[in-house]
Order: sequence, then structure tokens, then C-alpha cells
Amino acid sequence: MPLVVYALGLAIFAQGTSELMLAGLLTAIAGDLGVTVPRAGLLISAFAIGMLFGAPILAILTARWSRRAALLTFMAIFVAAHIVAALTDSYAVLFGTRVVAAFVYAGFWSVAAAGAVAAVPATARARAMSVVAGGLTLASVVGLPLGTWAGQLWGWRSAFWGVAVASGLVAFGVLIVVPHGRPAAPPRVRTELRALATGPVVRLYGTTMLATGAGLAVFGYLGALLTTTTRLPAGWVPVVLGGYGVGMLLGVLLGGRVADAHPTRTLAVGVTGLVLTAAALAGTAHHAIVVIPLVFLLGVFGFVTNPVLNSRVFLLAPAAPTLAAAGNVVSFNVGITVGPWLGGLALGAGFDYPVVAWICVALATAALGVVGWSAVAERHGPPGSAADIPASVHDPCAATAGR
Repeated sequence: MPLVVYALGLAIFAQGTSELMLAGLLTAIAGDLGVTVPRAGLLISAFAIGMLFGAPILAILTARWSRRAALLTFMAIFVAAHIVAALTDSYAVLFGTRVVAAFVYAGFWSVAAAGAVAAVPATARARAMSVVAGGLTLASVVGLPLGTWAGQLWGWRSAFWGVAVASGLVAFGVLIVVPHGRPAAPPRVRTELRALATGPVVRLYGTTMLATGAGLAVFGYLGALLTTTTRLPAGWVPVVLGGYGVGMLLGVLLGGRVADAHPTRTLAVGVTGLVLTAAALAGTAHHAIVVIPLVFLLGVFGFVTNPVLNSRVFLLAPAAPTLAAAGNVVSFNVGITVGPWLGGLALGAGFDYPVVAWICVALATAALGVVGWSAVAERHGPPGSAADIPASVHDPCAATAGR
């Protein structure tokens, strides 16, 4: 795997820590800024807003730039936003920095994804994306607890300073290893939009939204479920959530190994596993001895599909290299936003915490239905469109990918 792919994954780790760390800092931020915890929680929504809009807008605005220039610009703004956040005493300013940071982070994601798949042969695209996405998984395993720990020891601002410093250091690696070359031809937005407006791409994005929403519906309330329903001592919650993070990492690694050769089967196995695991969790949520391994499996099955969902659009829409990755970022963040929102609605209506696992089952079942629909459509589509033919057979540019 080229060094540039690992550098991009490390950059996602540094920036992704910021996306996740607020889960352990909300109480401290609320107390310091004199706002309620629910209002502090809106800072998470602010990040989601920035992510939703940043990817497509910045992918278009920087399409004529070299990838290195775009990535470094995004990282510079990201670092500046975190420095301002660490210095401010204003909730409104902090809210604004979260939107700005997420906006450029989404742009980084879309350009990094395009760069990663361009750096490898078509038969290794999913594996390359597993490395890049693995940066966010590593952020959940390492960055989240480190950010929470730093916030507890030195105050929440220290976590923001830590992300700023780490992102600045990683930017030097991006400067060194990412090529400076510019696109051979300017992108045509209308042409790319037409390439994305096809049944296979729409179904892929739909699968991403539903599968991501399913996983986040239960993960967003997992800590509360563990303490309220399973009645685990609070000290055990980080340990169990760490098991979820290990499962995420294992899932991404496994998915990256098999997704290029068997994309549809990987999706089917992963989403089916998510359905069965969430159903088991809903039925056994009061029994810690069962819940703990199920949380690990939620991480595995929730993320084994990630490499396929991140890479397959480049095969389905080769004429949309600029906007394909941006569409992925938007699709993931729609799921990230909608899943917890549905869980909150159900809990607000008076249901107990296991209901979020049932919501996961419902959304994942819908995702599985879309996967099956896609498989049938591809089998009955034009010659060469079968679901599980390796990318090298489909892609006439496979031999020259990344050059």
C-alpha cells in the first residue's frame, strides 16, 4: 500500500478525534460556558451540519486545485478553528468553530478518498479505503479516550489544543508524501452529477444512509443503555465501549481484505450480522454477560461494510471522480444524523433504551433489502455488471489506476 494512503489515514485519525471527543467533554464545556448539557450537545449537531454541506461544496470549489494544496488548506483552517475554540469563552463562537472545522474536515474526507483510490490499482481500492477509514476507527479506540482523559486532567480546552497540535504535525506528512500534480482536465459538474444519478449509485448511497443510521441509532445511546438497562457500573462503560472500538477496527480490516473481490457478499454478510446482533441486544439488554460480546459484534458488523460503501461508487460512477467521494461523505452523515434522531424520538415517546436496538434492526433490514435489490438489478443488467465480479474486470482503467 503506498505511503500516501497511510498518511491520509493518519490525518483522518487526527481530525476524526475532534469529531468524537465531545462525547466525553459535554459536561465540562457546559459548566465552563454556563450552558445546559443539552445545549452543549448541540455542538455535536453543529459538526454534523458542517459535514453535510462541506464535502460537495468544497469538492467543487477546489476541483481545479492540486490534491496536496486542497488537503493542506483544509487542514490549516481546521487547526485554526481549534485554536479559536480553545481560546474562546463564547458558546456562539465555539458553535461556529465546530461548523467551520467540520466543513473543511468533510472536504478533506472527499479529496482524501479520491486521492487514496487514485493511488492504487482498481483491485485494491476497498483496501486503500479501509486504511483511510481506519483512521476514524483508530480515533474511536485511541483518540476518544485520550481526549476525554486530557479534558478530565487539564480541562476541555486541552483536548482542542491536542487536536490542533496533532493535526498540524500530520499536515507536514501530507505536505511531504501527497503529490502536487493538478487534475489533467477540469471537472464537469453536470457530467459528474449525471454519472451519479443512476440506479446503482442511488442504491449504494441509500444503503450507506440506512446502514450507517442503523449503527448510530444504537451507538448514540449505548452508554445510557449500559448504565440504565444493563446496569453496568459507570467504570465499566468505557471498557465496553473500547470493545466496540476494537470491533470497529477489526471490521474495517476484514472488510478491506475481502471487499474488492466480493463487494455484494460483504455488504450482505455485514448488514445481516448487524440485524441479528441488534435483535439479540434488544432481547438480552438486561444481561451484561451477553451484552458485552454483542457490543463488540456491533462494532464488527457495523464497520465491515465500510470499505465497500466508501470505494464502490468509484467503480459504479468512474465519470464522477470529484463528486463521488463527496456523495459518500454526505450519505454517511445523513445516516449519522438520522439514526440518533430516530432513537431520540422513540425515547422521548416513553420507550425504554432497548428500543434503539429495534430501530437498528428496522433500518438495517431496510438496508439489506436495498442490497438485495441491487444484486438482482445488477444480475439482470447489462453484460459485465454482475455484483461480485472483481473491480479489475469491470474497470478498463484498472491497470493504470493511480498513475
